[in-house]
Amino acid sequence: MATKPPQGDPVQDAPKVAERKRAAAGLPAIGHTLRMAHQQMGVKRTALTLLSVNQKDGFDCPGCAWPEPEHRHKAEFCENGAKAVAEEATLRRVTPEFFAAHPVSDLARRSGYWLGQQGRLTHPMYLPEGADHYEPVSWERAFDIVAEELTALSSPDEAVFYTSGRTSNEAAFLYQLFARKLGTNNLPDCSNMCHESSGSALSETIGVGKGSVLLDDLYQADLIVVAGQNPGTNHPRMLSALEKAKANGARVVSVNPLPEAGLERFKNPQTPKGLTAGTTLTDLFLQIRIGGDQALFRLLNKLILDTPGAVDEEFVRGHTHGFEQFTEAARAADWDGTLAATGLAREDVERFLRMVLDSERIIVCWAMGLTQHKHSVPMIREIVNFLLLRGNIGRPGAGVCPVRGHSNVQGDRTMGIFERPAPAFLDALEREFGFAPPSEHGYDVVRAIRALRDGEAKVFFAMGGNFVSASPDTEVTEAAMRRARLTVHVSTKLNRSHAVTGARALILPTLGRTERDLQASGEQFVTVEDSMGMVHASRGRLEPASPHLLSEPAIVCRLARRVLGTEDDVPWEEFEKDYATVRDRIARVVPGFEDFNARVAHPGGFALPHAPRDERRFPTATGKANFTAAPVEYPHLPEGRLLLQTLRSHDQYNTTIYGLDDRYRGIRNGRRVVLVNPDDARALKLADGSYVDLVSEWRDGVERRAPGFRVVHYPTARGCAAAYYPETNVLVPLDATADVSNTPASKSVVVRLEQSATD
Repeated sequence: MATKPPQGDPVQDAPKVAERKRAAAGLPAIGHTLRMAHQQMGVKRTALTLLSVNQKDGFDCPGCAWPEPEHRHKAEFCENGAKAVAEEATLRRVTPEFFAAHPVSDLARRSGYWLGQQGRLTHPMYLPEGADHYEPVSWERAFDIVAEELTALSSPDEAVFYTSGRTSNEAAFLYQLFARKLGTNNLPDCSNMCHESSGSALSETIGVGKGSVLLDDLYQADLIVVAGQNPGTNHPRMLSALEKAKANGARVVSVNPLPEAGLERFKNPQTPKGLTAGTTLTDLFLQIRIGGDQALFRLLNKLILDTPGAVDEEFVRGHTHGFEQFTEAARAADWDGTLAATGLAREDVERFLRMVLDSERIIVCWAMGLTQHKHSVPMIREIVNFLLLRGNIGRPGAGVCPVRGHSNVQGDRTMGIFERPAPAFLDALEREFGFAPPSEHGYDVVRAIRALRDGEAKVFFAMGGNFVSASPDTEVTEAAMRRARLTVHVSTKLNRSHAVTGARALILPTLGRTERDLQASGEQFVTVEDSMGMVHASRGRLEPASPHLLSEPAIVCRLARRVLGTEDDVPWEEFEKDYATVRDRIARVVPGFEDFNARVAHPGGFALPHAPRDERRFPTATGKANFTAAPVEYPHLPEGRLLLQTLRSHDQYNTTIYGLDDRYRGIRNGRRVVLVNPDDARALKLADGSYVDLVSEWRDGVERRAPGFRVVHYPTARGCAAAYYPETNVLVPLDATADVSNTPASKSVVVRLEQSATD
C-alpha cells in the first residue's frame, strides 16, 4: 500500500552531514529504489510498472535521455529513473478538494518537495482573476479561456509557448505547428537553459547540433573523457556503459570541480561483482577550477601540435577548414596561464596528454558543467578542435557526446521546437500544410522572461515543466510571470509554477508516459529521441490517474480547433484520433523520418542520420569541419569571493525533488547547504556547520541573496563552491548568459558568503 503524502513541510534548517561516498549504486541503490517506489505505488504496482521501463514494448523512462542497449536487462532502469516513474505512477491524487483546502497563497509558501509529493493532478483547474483558490473547470471552458486571451492579443508574438523535454515527438510537432499557424516563433524550451551552448558550438563546427556517437561507439573507444558531468546522479545508466567500455580496454578521464562517487567506483546492482567490489571507472581525475576547461583543451591542442606525428594530417587536409588560424591561436597557449585558469598540476596535464597520444579512438562527453558559462560556446568549440586534430569525428569509437538531461529534449528540438527555426524547416512546413509560417525569430527562455517583465508578452503557455523553478533570477522571473494576463501549464503533478500565476491561470492535467493512451481509433503510442539520436516508441501500461485527463496531443489539437476555428484546414481532429497520421506528416517535413510509422514499428526503433558520423560529411557553411580560434576565457575571482556552481542532489531530477538527502555527498535531511573547500573556508573564517547567506555579485550592482545555507567543508576545487538549485537560481542574474547561445550562466556565479542571521 502506498503511503500518504506529507501534511506539513519538513524542517530543513539542520541538515546532517557525514563522510561522502566513494562508490555509486550497489545494494543501497536497490534499497532506496524499492523504498521510494513502495511509498508512491505500493508493492504490486511497483513490480508491474518498473518491469516495463525502457523495454522495447514498454514506456520510455520520463527521466534522462541516456539510450538503451540493444539487449536489455529485465530491470533496465536506474535508481533515479525508478524515482521518476514512481512519482508519475503514484497512487496519491491532487483533487479539486485539495485546491479548495489550499489557497494559492498557501501553495506559494510551500517547498517544491512538498508540492511534488502531493500526487497526480486529476481535473482541469482554473484560477479566476482576483481569486486565491483554483476551482474545477470543464475542458471546453478551459479552451475557451485560452482562446479568449489569445484572440485578444494585438499580435501573436505577445504569446509564449514553452516546452519541457518530457513532451513526445508527436505532441511537440503539433504544438509548434499550432504556434506557427497562430503566427509566432515564440517557442522557448528547456534546451535554452541546458544544451543550447552545445547545439550552437556543434552546428558551427561540424554542421549538426547533436552528438556524433552511438552507444556502441563507447564500447569501442580507447579513451573516454567525461567533463562537467556527474553521471552517477544525472545519468546513472551511463555508468553501465562506462563499465562495459572499461572491460573492453577503454580508459576514463574525468574533468570536474567536484569528485563524484559514480565516476570513482560503480557497483552494478545487476552483477555479483557489482554487489561486492564494483568497478573503478576513472583512471585520471582532473579536479579543474570552474570554467577552466577551454584553457585546458587549448593547451592540450598546443601540445598535440608540438608532438611529431600526433596530428591526423590526412583528415585535417581533406575534411577541415580554418586549421592555420587555429594553429596560430593554439601555439600561443602557455603553461603558467593554463595552470592558473585550471588549478591543475602540470604532471596531471602531462599524464592526460600521454593518454591522448596513446589512444586512437577518443570520445568526449559533457553536460551542464560545460554549457552554463559565459564562454561555454568557445569552450565546446575547443573540444571539437581537440577531436578534429586526431581525426576523432566520423569513425567508430570516437566523437562528441553531449549528454542530454531530459528524456525527449533532443526530440522536441528535432520536431521544430525552436525560436530560431531553419528556413528549410519552415519551407517544408509550408509545402506540407499550405501556409506561410512566420520567419522572424522568436523568444528563447531569457528573452521570454524579459518580454513578460516588460509587458511585451501577455500569455504564457507551458507544455510540461516547472518554468518558474527552472529559470534564473527567481525574483525577476516570478514578477514577470505575475504580469501576464494568463498562465497555462499542462502538467501531471503540482509544482511551484502553479503558484506563481498571471492574472488568470489554468492547470491542464495530462497523461504520463506510464499511462495508456486510448483515442477514437484505438490505443496509441508516442515516440521519443534519446541523447544519441535513436528514435523509438513509448507505450504506457497503466490506467490513467483520472478519467478527466487528456493526452498532450489531444490538448494541442482541441486547443487548435478552438483558437484557429473550424475553417482551419489542418486536420486536427484526425490527428487527435490517430497519432500515426501525425507521424505521416512528420515523415514529410523532418529529414531522417522518412517512412516513420514502418521504421518505428521495429523493436528498438531507428537511428537518425548524422552526416559527420555516417559519411564524414560536414554540412557547415564551409562544407567542412571548422577549426575555431576564439580567445581563451575563464572566470576571474575578486579577493574573498568564491565561484559558485549550481547542481542537483542525488534525490532530485531537474526541479523535481524526490527527497531531502544527497547520500553520495554525505548530506541528509536538508538542501540548504553550500560545499566549500576547507582551505577556502579557513581563509574566509567559515567553520564547518556555520550558516551563511549566499550573495551573488554582478555588474548590475543588484543584491541577489539566498539566505540560511549550512557550510559544509568539502573537497571542491580551490576557489569554487557548490549548492543545489532551484534554491540558488535566485543568485543567477537574468542577463548573465553565455555568448551566442544565451544560456543562463548558472555554473559560474561570483558569490560572497556572509554570516547568516540563522547562525
